[in-house]
Formats: sequence, structure tokens, C-alpha cells
Amino acid sequence: MIATAMHPNSSPRQEKSEVAVTEPKTLVESAYRNLRRDIIEGRLIPGEKLRIEHIKDNYGVGAGTLREALSLLISDSLVISQGQRGFRVAPASLEDFGDITETRVMLECEALRQSIALGDDAWEGELLAAFHRLSKAEEKLPGNGNREEWEERNRIFHEILIGACPSQWIKRFLTILYYQAERYRRLTLQYKELLPRNIHAEHEALFKAVLGRDADLACQLLAEHIRFTFQSIRMLPSEALNQ
Repeated sequence: MIATAMHPNSSPRQEKSEVAVTEPKTLVESAYRNLRRDIIEGRLIPGEKLRIEHIKDNYGVGAGTLREALSLLISDSLVISQGQRGFRVAPASLEDFGDITETRVMLECEALRQSIALGDDAWEGELLAAFHRLSKAEEKLPGNGNREEWEERNRIFHEILIGACPSQWIKRFLTILYYQAERYRRLTLQYKELLPRNIHAEHEALFKAVLGRDADLACQLLAEHIRFTFQSIRMLPSEALNQ
């Protein structure tokens, strides 16, 4: 649950061929991506006031460009506008993450069912490659491996799982939900010793169920996989969401 948000007319298969993150084409896009990264990774904390004149130099753009980038982040629900009082990072709460989690389960499980029903040999091949790359990244995590590499490969794996789903709107909404969930998931990283999890085993079981075209089992495993992070967040100290 970093790359660009999926365009409604693109597919995960098209995006993953770009390997990583494509270069931004405009200053607005560059500022948007950098701000989004800083919000998701927690450098800009939930509820923090975003004073344009104070932070524009951090992103190497003018006030107007930064304002446009912040407006794009409002559509991602990562920033809120307070009218004349400016912008703030969207607050975080257990209730909010619960809503994100259950909406994602509902949409992603439906997308996975359609993908399993409609996926062809080419889709299976891409899924095999994505799982292999994800597994390699997961092998490195216990030894303080590259977390960003894992985040990117995890995102691609989840996108390819639903890649054969024909609904671009479902994919678009899931992209927004994925970034929202990632923001919360990163809050658990400093508590990972308290929240043991075999993430590779979860991915492997899901991968095998999908390749076996067992939609019921695959959706059950996917729902459990998505909900695990919410259950982990519930176990954190209350101040963890807004530290």
C-alpha cells in the first residue's frame, strides 16, 4: 500500500513497464509528487499547517506553483483546504483508516475477482515476474534492506493482481486508497518489533490462490492482508497517529 497515481485510462501493466517513477513533466507535477511523498512518508505530519511562503523554497518552486500542487493533493484527500486560512496535511484517525480499509477491501476484492476471471497468459506472466521481484525485495528487508524498493515492488504487485479488471474507475479509486493506506502503514514501521508479521507468507499464499484461479480463497486472503495493517494500527499508542 512510490509512483505516480494511476491515470483512469492507464493500466498497471502499462505503468510497471516504466520500472520506477517516470520523470515529472512540469514543476507542478514535481512539487505534487514531492509533497505527496513527504506526506505519505510522515515528514509532513497529519494536521500540520502548510504555510506556502515558508515551504515553497523547500520544493524549489514559486508560491503559485506550490498552490496548484496542493490543490491536486486535495483531490487525493492528502491535504485539506481551510479557505482563507490556507492548507493543512489531512488529519489521521483510527476511524478514517477503518473507512479506508473497508472501502479498499470492497473494491480491491471485486477487482481481483474480475481479474482472475478475465486474466490471460500474459497477465499471469506479469504476475509471476512481479511476485519474483517482490520476493527478492522481501528477502532483504530483515537486514535493513531498501524499504523504498519494497514499497515500489509491493505497489506494482498489487496493481498487477487486479490488472485484468476492465474497470478503470475502480483502479483509479484504489490508487487513491492505496496511497492513503500507505501513509498509515508507515506509522507502524517503528513499532515492527511489537507487530510481528510474515508479509512474504501473506503475499505467497495470495499469489498461489490467484494463479490457481481460486477467487474465493484469493479474496479472503486479500481481505485479511489489507485488514492486518488496520489491526496493527489499533494496537499502537494513541499518540502514534499524530506524532
